[in-house]
Amino acid sequence: MKNEIEKYLSQFKGSESSYPFGPEALVFKVMNKMFALVSQDRDIPIVTLKCAPEDGAALTSQFESVSPGYYMNKKHWVTISLTGELPQDMLSSLAEESYRLVTSKLSKKDKTELENL
Repeated sequence: MKNEIEKYLSQFKGSESSYPFGPEALVFKVMNKMFALVSQDRDIPIVTLKCAPEDGAALTSQFESVSPGYYMNKKHWVTISLTGELPQDMLSSLAEESYRLVTSKLSKKDKTELENL
């Protein structure tokens, strides 16, 4: 499941991945703004995604595999253990929303540059 989410995250327009925090965390950015982080060294991989505060609260109360963002702003990020509890389509939707939230806050210049990629 980790490979699938990494492949999915890399397909977003302007998506770039790197290891700025070391080999244990693959970070996905768009226009130098992080929209996802995937653990590399856990028995059960995790992905951390940006979300609206109300969505994060709902997800953490509904799913055991979803918790407030690990090492992130717990109001705006959620960490999802890739145990299979969340259906793949829901995980994909959350990744899309994370990307959309980040790109919606880009400067006009960066939005234009992203559109022209």
